[in-house]
Amino acid sequence: MRDTPYDLGIDSGGNDFPVSGPTPRLSWKPPSDAAHPVAYEVQCTVDGEAHPTVTTAVGDHRFLPWPWPALAGGRRVLWRVRALRTGDRSPWSPWHAFESGLLHSDWRARWISPAESVDRGHGRRPAHLLSVRFAVRSTVRSARLYATALGVYEAFVNGERAGTAELTPGSTSYDRTLHAQAHDVTAAVVPGENRIEILLSDGWYRGQVGAFRQPSGWGTVTGVRAELHLVHEDGNVQVVRTDGTWTSTESAITRADLMDGQTTDFRVGAGTGRPVLVDQVEAPSIDWSPAPPVRVVESRPAESVRQIDGGLWIADFGQNASGWIRLSDLGPAGTRTVIDYGEHVGPDGDLTTAHLDARRPGQAPIPFVQRDEAVSAGRGETFEPRHTVHGFRYARLRRESAPLDPASLVMRVVHSDLRRTGSFGCGHEDLNRLHEIADWSFRGNAVDVPTDCPTRERLAWTGDYQVFISTATRLYDVLGFSRNWLRSVRDDQLPDGRIANFSPDGRRIKEHLDDQFAMMTGSAGWGDAVVAVPWELYESYGDREVLIENWEAMVRWVEWALKAARTARHPSRVERSAEPLPHEQYLWDGSFHWGEWTEPKAKASDGTRIDPVQSDPVAWFMADKGEVGTAFLYRSTATLARVAHVLDHAADADRYTAAAERIRDAWRTEFLSPDGRTASDTQAGYVRALSLGLVPRALREAAASRLVELIRAAGTHLTTGFLSTGDLLPVLADSGHADLAYELLLQRTPPSWMYMLDHGATTVWEDWEGIDDTGAAHDSLNHYSKGAVARFLHTHVLGLRQTPGAIAWESFEVAPVPHPSVPWARGTHESPQGTIGVEWRVTGDRLTITVDVPPASTARIVFPDGTAVDPLPCGRFSATRRVRATD
Repeated sequence: MRDTPYDLGIDSGGNDFPVSGPTPRLSWKPPSDAAHPVAYEVQCTVDGEAHPTVTTAVGDHRFLPWPWPALAGGRRVLWRVRALRTGDRSPWSPWHAFESGLLHSDWRARWISPAESVDRGHGRRPAHLLSVRFAVRSTVRSARLYATALGVYEAFVNGERAGTAELTPGSTSYDRTLHAQAHDVTAAVVPGENRIEILLSDGWYRGQVGAFRQPSGWGTVTGVRAELHLVHEDGNVQVVRTDGTWTSTESAITRADLMDGQTTDFRVGAGTGRPVLVDQVEAPSIDWSPAPPVRVVESRPAESVRQIDGGLWIADFGQNASGWIRLSDLGPAGTRTVIDYGEHVGPDGDLTTAHLDARRPGQAPIPFVQRDEAVSAGRGETFEPRHTVHGFRYARLRRESAPLDPASLVMRVVHSDLRRTGSFGCGHEDLNRLHEIADWSFRGNAVDVPTDCPTRERLAWTGDYQVFISTATRLYDVLGFSRNWLRSVRDDQLPDGRIANFSPDGRRIKEHLDDQFAMMTGSAGWGDAVVAVPWELYESYGDREVLIENWEAMVRWVEWALKAARTARHPSRVERSAEPLPHEQYLWDGSFHWGEWTEPKAKASDGTRIDPVQSDPVAWFMADKGEVGTAFLYRSTATLARVAHVLDHAADADRYTAAAERIRDAWRTEFLSPDGRTASDTQAGYVRALSLGLVPRALREAAASRLVELIRAAGTHLTTGFLSTGDLLPVLADSGHADLAYELLLQRTPPSWMYMLDHGATTVWEDWEGIDDTGAAHDSLNHYSKGAVARFLHTHVLGLRQTPGAIAWESFEVAPVPHPSVPWARGTHESPQGTIGVEWRVTGDRLTITVDVPPASTARIVFPDGTAVDPLPCGRFSATRRVRATD
């Protein structure tokens, strides 16, 4: 029990400490003994100066607007809170500390760039070392290094690395958004002469991006901007800034690219410094990220290291993840170690990456390579390539002239340092393992932005994240991470309102509208992320501001899609009627859609798989995907109406509500028959129609029955693709077919999740048969979208769901859907209200459900027979009911 408010925080990220802008919002959780909403008192000091105590409204403990004058840059803030309970006050919470970063107007540093040699081409450029010496005349009380870059940087003061964040300043749309980092370097500064060094490489700004390794289009010249603020014991302030006095030289990192890899030659000494170039780059205003930084979150020794040839070893780390290898045994001086990274070892025992080669119809494949190299100077160096990142489980190490010590190999798992908020476990080990690989798959793709895979593409595809966001919120606190990404989505929005397929968009499609890829921008289920993701964040965290931030972009996207529906028609409908039928103005069928995407591939008679995109790209491109497009147009328009209602835009709420109803009616007219069958008559079509509320109540049972027929006709296998697989099991369970949902969940032949487990998956695969029965790999082996099944484990197996219409878990229900194969389940969720705990167990014919209800939340239990216990008291509560043996 906590008798004070706890878990104080602000809506910002930070490295050594939280760092904010001028007006951070304050949040905390109610004390455990607050059985109902209460008011709070908040105290604050800024650089030791007390501000007036503020009293909040009753129940106001999330995202409290900054109640004092706006902060200047570089201020240290302490704040605490206590609850005003009936008749008394709680004890004060512990103080929470954060600092405001430098504001845009505070920066005086110049942008400096390295004096580069001849351009060696993307993937072959070195990292440069930019440095300056400065004198400190007395003892320093505090030292803060504020830094950012166009590229990826590491900062050092007197040889000590600043902070623990990796791949700074992170991935953004650099034409509009650039984040800085604040580092506490007090311990590194000494009286007398000091030195600042900054290693700078291409990173996301200038390096290769995407499956076809094209150079990122943000800029051609990298740069750094930094200020070191020293506060002496006497209170005087000394500032060291980047300017023309700095020098640059090529570093021991002779090659650095985020995708290709890094080469470090430890024999390379400091060269003669050349003057830096000043103000050679253009950059947006510097801001502070709301997301947690990328860090090394775990270190894993190799589970096995096999020597497969004289100078060749294969290391297996037992887990597919994102990161790199730290190698402490580099051998004698001059020894070269080459490290190739990959997800799979073939039947011959050697590393293979051919399944990740990039292929376009009619063109030769582009081989996939992620390779690091280290050359020893013989001084006991440790190699840790911080200017690249890889997706891998296995590494092949090649060294011709020296042995390798297996104990010197460590996998460094690197991704955004997200706070875990959800746990799940049950009495079926395969389901526990499935939850684990889904979790790992998301982690491996959360490297500052939500990427599709950490290997072949590493692009933050909008469709992937909108599919997974409702699962992500059950696993981690992704509010700041998602807000950071959504800013890039808004930055990359095309002038006409279309949302880019991925953001940050290094291709910069908005500036190349004649590019072929621009024609494939604006797809249903992808661009709709700009509506779906903010709404999920609002429902999960109660953050109204995220809706305000994205409102204009949401409107522009929906209005573009509505216009596309009115003005463009699919050729098949033109053939049907030269003039559009009245309902067609609400059918979104005449512009490009990716469609259901990655449905299980059919097989030819010889067993080879048929890829419709590769085999006939024109037919795939021109196929009628209006059923999908119109369904998502309905969802986004209806959601936009709800957003308008929350934001008190009454006229917009009415307008979009009416538009959504017309879209739904048009979908029914065009794609739904009177007997409940859809025009496509596919599993995906029924899942989408039922999950999005497109089927009238009177036809829902018939539509669900047809879905069951199609599943049985497929041998009790799913045939859903990218957009609908995550909703398949919930739709079945909620329509009275829970047993079939469990059959699909536990199906062991492909396409199925259990097939992945049986074939050694440690992350979720892109293809259902990512490793086939011959041991060959196909496509990415770390693609998290199919891991959205983990949401079903939380919402139906565990049974924890937010009450429809509730936000921030102010109201929830526990309604497990037991199955004979799962005798018990338990889990937790760290909600904005506090910790929710659920455990249930079937013993004989008795089901016992235990719930921990946090303060200021309302909850109920719903048993499988529909009986309910409502409301539950705050604290722990248990109830038992008899259940049928088949429940």
